[in-house]
Amino acid sequence: MFKFLHAADIHLDSPLRGLDRYEGCPSEEIRGATRRALDNLVRLAVEERVAFVLIAGDVYDGDWKDHNTGLWFVGRMAQLRDSGIKVYLIRGNHDARNRMTRDLRLPDNVTSLSVDRPQTCRLDDVPVAIHGQGFASQAVTDDLAANYPEADPGCFNVGMLHTSVNGREGHDRYAPCTVEALRARNYGYWALGHVHAREVLDDRDGPIVFPGNVQGRHIREAGAKGCMLVTVEGHHVTSAEFRPLDVLRWETCKLDASGAADGDDILRAFEDALPGQIDAADGRTLALRVEVVGASAVHEKLLANKDDWSFEIRGQALTHGSGRVWVEAVKLRTRPLRLGDGDPSGGPLEMLDRLLAELRGDDRLLKEFAGRELGELRKKLPPELRRADAVDLDDSEWLRGVLDQVRPLLAGRFEAARGGR
Repeated sequence: MFKFLHAADIHLDSPLRGLDRYEGCPSEEIRGATRRALDNLVRLAVEERVAFVLIAGDVYDGDWKDHNTGLWFVGRMAQLRDSGIKVYLIRGNHDARNRMTRDLRLPDNVTSLSVDRPQTCRLDDVPVAIHGQGFASQAVTDDLAANYPEADPGCFNVGMLHTSVNGREGHDRYAPCTVEALRARNYGYWALGHVHAREVLDDRDGPIVFPGNVQGRHIREAGAKGCMLVTVEGHHVTSAEFRPLDVLRWETCKLDASGAADGDDILRAFEDALPGQIDAADGRTLALRVEVVGASAVHEKLLANKDDWSFEIRGQALTHGSGRVWVEAVKLRTRPLRLGDGDPSGGPLEMLDRLLAELRGDDRLLKEFAGRELGELRKKLPPELRRADAVDLDDSEWLRGVLDQVRPLLAGRFEAARGGR
């Protein structure tokens, strides 16, 4: 029996630009999180006395700003060498051979597999054959796995691949292949990288696994992040357990406003939800996005004073978060209880309600309308407002949130104009 760790997408010293514009952001803690997650990986490997560690691509986020990034990695690999643990890694699209202009000699316990053709490494102390090929260039569009060798019948076979197997939404189509093709190699385990969400593509004999990245870097990488601890007996995996490595966790807290009578009810709901969020983070700093959702009687009041309520929620996090909670953003995604309530006479507001309802219910129409009416406006925005989570004309949910802000704004102006006649 032996054990190994499967990790991927460390993205060591990922730059994470623009953090300082967020009030109260623990920017230095976030920037150092990938290093501390790597420390946790080394610690886990030593504690579990694993035979080897696999890193399936993207150790780095791209070319180093300076050699300190490489020195940090070399130092951690040396710690594994001192514990008798071997490391096998492949290059991914972010640290492909042609992207890296700086380099450092790695300790002799580390093997970086070839980027020119599939390479097989056989271990001396356990009957294991590790097959893999890294990226020579950033955009590898060939099916690398098609040239991997057949399984060695005398060994436990592991395949390492940085890939968008079967195509993954939101990921470039690198080293494309299919689960069926990987299964046909008859390997005992496939150690995949590139997709940052943990996913077991096939859990039969010979699991095919994306472990996800080791540390979330923004709200789109929410949830626990880490690696897989794999136990092998004979030529078969007996367990593949996820082990968290992250030191800062990104999460979303959704508050249902459907029963709220006023904004204070929203604050009480957040106060009630916060202890569970903190407990689930298990002592880690929590970077929290708060989303207030649902059809609500307080929809228009919330949106009319959205900045005030956002700061109230941030204040609750400081009051009840024990210094471990930072609210990354507050998104008010409520909607009116019933369209047309404010204008039963069939006047302009009812017409507006019908238009908004039509747009809200048809993704294609909504995106066409946004592209036509808002596309030029978006080009004129400053760069900091064009980032994906501020203005995203391709995100239907974001667009619906904008629609939900339109009615109270126009209704207020309409009532003011009508009252001034």
